[in-house]
Amino acid sequence: MKVIIKAIEYFLPPKTENGACLKAENPDWRIEDIEEKTGIKIRHISDTHQTATDMAELAAKKLIPSKIDAEEVDFLILVTQSPDYLLPTSACLLQDRLKLKKSCLAFDVNLGCSGFVYGLAIAGSLISSGLVNKGLLICSDTYTKYIDKHDRTCRPLFSDGAAATLLTSSNKDHIGPFEMGSDGSGFDKLIVESSGARGLVKQSYEQKLHMEGSSVFMFTMDMVPKCVNALLKKAEKSLEEIDLFIFHQASKLVIDSIIRRLDLPEEKVFINYQNIGNTVSATIPIALSDAAKEKKLKAGDQVMLVGFGVGYSWGGCIIQWDPET
Repeated sequence: MKVIIKAIEYFLPPKTENGACLKAENPDWRIEDIEEKTGIKIRHISDTHQTATDMAELAAKKLIPSKIDAEEVDFLILVTQSPDYLLPTSACLLQDRLKLKKSCLAFDVNLGCSGFVYGLAIAGSLISSGLVNKGLLICSDTYTKYIDKHDRTCRPLFSDGAAATLLTSSNKDHIGPFEMGSDGSGFDKLIVESSGARGLVKQSYEQKLHMEGSSVFMFTMDMVPKCVNALLKKAEKSLEEIDLFIFHQASKLVIDSIIRRLDLPEEKVFINYQNIGNTVSATIPIALSDAAKEKKLKAGDQVMLVGFGVGYSWGGCIIQWDPET
């Protein structure tokens, strides 16, 4: 796709939780073992009244007007599973808050950990079609609002955050190919069961996140290597030709296992989950931004992005990093 990532900015709530916070409320938890397995030391927690749309606005305002004027934004895609309302779409609220032009396309994408890659495919297709020229892809979620404080599976992992990515047309191919898929038979392995219309049908309104950790892990170990290899075949590239791999920042256990399965050089796999946590669809753009800040990326690098999780769904793509072009 003749589309390029021009800039990425993100917002993390200032309130944080560490192992001591978890231990205080769950004295029987073996925090050292949990942190050894997850690799996550600090997570960011949104304020009680702060929504994904609020965080998305704060992330977007780091790009507007410094990187793009509001009237230049042709589209706004908000990837979230924490919408303000079942309807209207949160992207429309955000369009108004950011004072974007009324001809701006605005819609939500209800996807989790694969959402950034899916969003890139959608935004890139819109730009490639000539329908739009430039716009924002924003990933924002507040999963912590769905998590019971005594849930040892979910609470040590998930964090809140938002990332805003500026995409524009280009005269060169910078994004693609893509490899994506879904397997809805695993829908109940990572779910907020009493939510949406199903919650109304069941007359149950306690919205709590449930994750069957072992099942999600086995899905990941099966599908991610397949996705990576299929993507390499499409791109006609070898593993050695990829300069940096950025996987969804699920946990230390997950990424270490992927590295072993694919026999990847550790220095080619970027990680930043330690002091951020698992911010769902925002993990990949946040990691891209951090990799650039840490000088782990240089112009022309071939970067593989792979998201996977809730749905089940997965998505991978290769980008050429060259934001200043």
